[in-house]
Amino acid sequence: MSPLDKTDASPPSRGLRRAAVVFVILVVGVTVYGLASRAAQNSRLRDLTEAQAVPNVAVGTPSSAENHGGVDLPGRLQAYIQAPIYARVPGYLKTWKYDIGSRVKAGALLAEIDTPDLDQQLLQARADLNVAEANAKLSEITAKRWQSLAGTDAVAKQDVDQRTFTWNANLAQVKSAQANLNRLLAEEGFKRLTAPFDGIVTARNTDIGALISVGVSGGAALFVVSETAQLRIYLNVPQSYVPSVPPGTTATIRVPEHPGRSYSGTVEASAQSVDPSSGTTLMQIVVDNRGGELMPGDYASIHLDDAGTANVLSVPSSALMFDARGLSVATVGSDNRVIVKPVTIERDLGSVIEIASGLNVTDRVIQNPPDGITTGAIVNVVSTAPVGVAAAKPKGRNEHG
Repeated sequence: MSPLDKTDASPPSRGLRRAAVVFVILVVGVTVYGLASRAAQNSRLRDLTEAQAVPNVAVGTPSSAENHGGVDLPGRLQAYIQAPIYARVPGYLKTWKYDIGSRVKAGALLAEIDTPDLDQQLLQARADLNVAEANAKLSEITAKRWQSLAGTDAVAKQDVDQRTFTWNANLAQVKSAQANLNRLLAEEGFKRLTAPFDGIVTARNTDIGALISVGVSGGAALFVVSETAQLRIYLNVPQSYVPSVPPGTTATIRVPEHPGRSYSGTVEASAQSVDPSSGTTLMQIVVDNRGGELMPGDYASIHLDDAGTANVLSVPSSALMFDARGLSVATVGSDNRVIVKPVTIERDLGSVIEIASGLNVTDRVIQNPPDGITTGAIVNVVSTAPVGVAAAKPKGRNEHG
């Protein structure tokens, strides 16, 4: 090969080598950049994952304010006084004066009963009394005559005693006949059925001409008179709430026929004993009903306001955790690490739990602890606010206050 040929071939060889070197540098640069970018992305992803692994929690300090809670129970209104009126004498209803819904005064005549049998018994009793009085009068005269002869030997003493005893027996028969007559006269007074007190006729179970039997065994009451200016409710209060509902506790009553209205009542008495079959204590509530808006027999929803418990700490019910170790609350320390504290409950008010022991007033309580949270876990506190105050429902008042 000539020198000229060598000179023509050198530049292309050097260019190819230069291009190869540039290509290798580019490949290495791209590779290094890709590896660096991936390493940076992995680092950012790792940091993000670690940040997301720390749960965000809202915390609050337990409230030491007095809570006002209560209990809602069903019940039925009853007349404060209710008297079923039964017949004391048999016969037929002659007339009645008041129908259901009528207001009556004490002593008002409700109905009259026609009593033909009793009338005949009265006639017989008067005749028996007359006979007994006649016999007593005759025996009195005879006894006195024989007693006047007792000083002589004309009659025996035995005969005198016999006449005297006969007189005494006839006097006793007079008293018996008089007592029988008085009994029948008293029964005659029951021909008139009267109202025992001021109230409303809430039932009439008879009509003119109806056969009247005597007493409770004879059938339903002829009339029922109820005093409704006051009503009473007998309520079965669960045993755990009894100490919080002493006599004098305010009760708010609501009935379906007056939606949006509420009426005030007062716990008047407690049975002071627990029914073993239900675990409840019977209490009596008195409701003012002078306006006549409530009716005996009404179904009612009763809310009892219970007094607050002093010197206890309160947390929201969502803060309470329950596991194999029992009840506990998760708190957050100054280093944002969790401390799980076992607690005991004083009172459950629904949305609020009163804690008897296990917490301090300065503890930061997690309001909604994540599942599986344990002591030592790190959390991110996002908000802090006081928690654990329960307000009482507004007390209802009727138009009479």
